[in-house]
Amino acid sequence: MNGRHSGRPTLEEVALRAGVGRGTVSRVINGSPRVSDRAKAAVEAAIAELGYVPNRAARALAGNRTDAIALVIPEPETRLFAEPYFSDIIRGIGAELADTDMQLLLTLIRTPKERARFAQYLAAHRVDGVLLVSVHEDDPLPDLLEQLEMPAVLNGRRSDLESVSYVDADNVGGARAAVAHLLARGRRQVATITGPPDMYVARSRLDGYRQAVEAAAGGFDTALVARGDFTEEGGRRAMRELLVRRPEIDGVFAASDVMAAGARAVLREAGRRVPEDVALVGFEDSAIARHMDPALTSVRQPTEEMGRTMARVLLEEIAERKSVRRHVVLSTELVQRESV
Repeated sequence: MNGRHSGRPTLEEVALRAGVGRGTVSRVINGSPRVSDRAKAAVEAAIAELGYVPNRAARALAGNRTDAIALVIPEPETRLFAEPYFSDIIRGIGAELADTDMQLLLTLIRTPKERARFAQYLAAHRVDGVLLVSVHEDDPLPDLLEQLEMPAVLNGRRSDLESVSYVDADNVGGARAAVAHLLARGRRQVATITGPPDMYVARSRLDGYRQAVEAAAGGFDTALVARGDFTEEGGRRAMRELLVRRPEIDGVFAASDVMAAGARAVLREAGRRVPEDVALVGFEDSAIARHMDPALTSVRQPTEEMGRTMARVLLEEIAERKSVRRHVVLSTELVQRESV
């Protein structure tokens, strides 16, 4: 090639200039992570030199693509805007998609009517893939996605037998470490505030609590378990229940930082000092944990990285058009602060 070009540059010419195959160029353009840094740099340089502009409409039509991904959160908007977890997940997803042509469509599903409408939207294949956050056990959407053969990645999972690709955190190990830390600090009546039982993440954190308590005391007292719903008000209600049942409580593991904030408010109202009277631990290590007074000891899960990984896995499924499912579990870490 002599550097002069007549007409619009083609994909094949970009591949020739970059010294790679046509498929590699296509993967770079589509944002697939399955390309080496060296090949990606060569393709990007060739695109710049030739002035190649992908024909998105033709590409989408030829590949039955829409260049759109749906981010589905089956929760009310009050939770979406009140809890840092969701904003961190969205930030990670957005960062991973920033250098691609993919449009991110945020969808809140709050009613059966909205769920049915979205199911029709999916059946019409108006998106290339779906990211589903906040998974409940009875949610029919993952099964529908499988029936439609729609690429999808869940944030969390419905059970140990999850068949759809997912990205999760080590919830059992994180909860176990949190409770073991409370017990190691001399706390003897350690309670827990759980999430809703129809969510695997909540059951996993309860399992971690149970494992730590049974390892230390050989038993498990159900009166030290109060159900929450991952909201601040849920944490308040659960903490009030626990103080009535077991006034001698000297430690609490809340399954989320938001619920820990609600529990902290109730303890203050009851005249219980944190950590002198009751030590408190949360889960997520969100901004709430750092800004509480005293600062909250919490289990750090890499929430933003979970969002990035979800998007990366979904892009791979879309680009490769394979039915292989990926299950990714990221590690957690206990961050110690003044609440214990």
